[in-house]
Amino acid sequence: MIRRILVVEDSDATRSLMVASLDDPDRREVFEASSGFEALRLLPRHVFDAIVTDVNMPDINGLELIGFLKSHPQYRSIPILVVSTEVAASDVERAIALGSQGYVPKPFTPDELRAAVDRLFESPGASR
Repeated sequence: MIRRILVVEDSDATRSLMVASLDDPDRREVFEASSGFEALRLLPRHVFDAIVTDVNMPDINGLELIGFLKSHPQYRSIPILVVSTEVAASDVERAIALGSQGYVPKPFTPDELRAAVDRLFESPGASR
């Protein structure tokens, strides 16, 4: 089964690294958004199996995006992974409390990111 993953990251370089790390024609199809607002525009156009989002972004930040997704019946079951430079315990706890299923600190390696995304699909309720 090919999983559709939406990567939401405002840094072009980091987003490119994330997409390159996750793209695997046999396992994953990766879509990208440069902001929370752009992610909201893409959501009705595709069915995503997971969302990987940064926290600090202009317009709609990652935490606001998570809050929207988890409050909307159509999107609340999509697993979410946060990738962020915000690594204080309170930041991680806030993301998890809002509904993120994982948290990867920046900088990360491609292997760390792939492993974290794969764990999203191993957790209970991850199949859509």
